[in-house]
Amino acid sequence: MTAAILLVNLGTPDAPTASAVRRYLAEFLGDRRVVELPRLLWLPILHGIVLRTRPAKSAAKYARIWTAEGSPLKLHTERQAKLLKGLLGERGRKDLLIDWAMRYQNPAIPAVLDRLVAQGAGEILVLPLYPQYAGSTTASTQDAVNAWLKRQQRPPALRWVEDYHVDPGYIGALAASVREHWQAHGRGDKLVMSFHGIPQRSVERGDPYADQCHATARALAAALGLSPDQWLATFQSRFGAAKWLQPYTQPTLEALARGGLQRVDVLCPGFPADCLETLEEI
Repeated sequence: MTAAILLVNLGTPDAPTASAVRRYLAEFLGDRRVVELPRLLWLPILHGIVLRTRPAKSAAKYARIWTAEGSPLKLHTERQAKLLKGLLGERGRKDLLIDWAMRYQNPAIPAVLDRLVAQGAGEILVLPLYPQYAGSTTASTQDAVNAWLKRQQRPPALRWVEDYHVDPGYIGALAASVREHWQAHGRGDKLVMSFHGIPQRSVERGDPYADQCHATARALAAALGLSPDQWLATFQSRFGAAKWLQPYTQPTLEALARGGLQRVDVLCPGFPADCLETLEEI
């Protein structure tokens, strides 16, 4: 039986254009896991307002970070898969199939799973590239994989990595990147760890995301030897009027500036590959 590893990231438009962004946002924001509002309320807003106004604005942001090889998120995810293949090959596992997919848009999860099965994969480890578990990311990936499974006459065996928020290798890699930055650019007065936010309502319904974000922040602070007054965790990317995880990143930075802080270093420990948020928004 041939084994395979499938890396899955969130997704990206095929091009930095309004039409491509519209297709991406329609799939992304149409997912019940991402927006938990009742469909009768949300879909008219999505198709009547959001998809008419947001694509052009988002396309302009994507254009600022786009590379000659395409979307940074797609580029980095593909490179991570290639590097993983090389690393495992060096460790004697050249027989492993390694591939990657996007939850939204291309390459789509069903198409990549079909390809792995066609190559002989009988056992697949699915690794969503989200260090912290959230219903809107990890569970949504599970939904897509399970929908594909239901259509298979003879499905492969599946295993999952649901999170790796305090994995020693992950924390060690984050700490190494911070130390490297400090060595090259000096050290700020405070380290701000900014995570992507989710609605507070999701946490109240049992989503472990917030707890895992704080656990990551504590583990990284400990690895760097930081005292409690030398770091803090915040959340960015609020969407809509509902209450999201707090403290929000931008108001926190403004408050630190008003308090006389001269410099902060900002890290996004929830993104293993640079994307629109890390390269443009942050």
